[in-house]
Formats: sequence, C-alpha cells, structure tokens
Amino acid sequence: MPRKLKFSCLPGSFAICRLRPGTVIPDWAPHGKFYSVTSTADELSVVCEEAQVPAHVPREGDWACLKLEGPFPFSETGILAGFVQPLAERAIPVFAVSTFDTDYVLVKSAWLDRALAALGDAGHEEQN
Repeated sequence: MPRKLKFSCLPGSFAICRLRPGTVIPDWAPHGKFYSVTSTADELSVVCEEAQVPAHVPREGDWACLKLEGPFPFSETGILAGFVQPLAERAIPVFAVSTFDTDYVLVKSAWLDRALAALGDAGHEEQN
C-alpha cells in the first residue's frame, strides 16, 4: 500500500524557464521562497515565481507548486512515484523538482482543483 503523504501548496504562480546551455544564472532567478536552477549540457532550467521572470525569457507559466512535507530518507523508495501516480491516472501533467529533503510537484494552475481532488482521493493530505 502506497504511503499517504502530507503536502502544502506554496503561494504564488510559478514559471518554468528554458535558457541556452552555458548561460550564467540570471540575477532575477534566485529569489523567493522557492526556486530551482538546473544546468545541463542542453539547457539551463529555472523554476521561480512567475512575476520575477522578464518578458523576453522563454517560459511555461501559470504553475502551482505543491511541497511534500519531508524530509524523506534516501533509502525510502517510491515517495515521488506514489504522489504523482494519482495525478498520472487522471492525466494531470506535472513537473517535479527534488531536493535533499523533499520533492516539489508543479501542476498547471488550471488543473490544481482536479489535482487536489485526485491527491485527496488517494489519501494524501493537504496541510494549510
């Protein structure tokens, strides 16, 4: 039986931005209570509050951010899978970011009510 998780919804609207590989982390990126910067050979991805992203930056906006209430030990398997499975079963797209302690799952704001219902039906509990 999958583990029932507690999660919270971070305030605000978030954007997922794609910049060219090798781009220096822009000054506007590392701000707010949640942001993530990932650099690969193919791109620099930035997840941050949408309001701080300049208009010219390629992005996918209007995401809500759900924070799983960790921390979770690295030896525990299936945490993220168990959380996103109810969303996948209802065809709700997600974007996940993992940290040392926990996971964050972003869903488009238009899908948030359906996502919260799916998570609740699966036994996961939203914390206020």
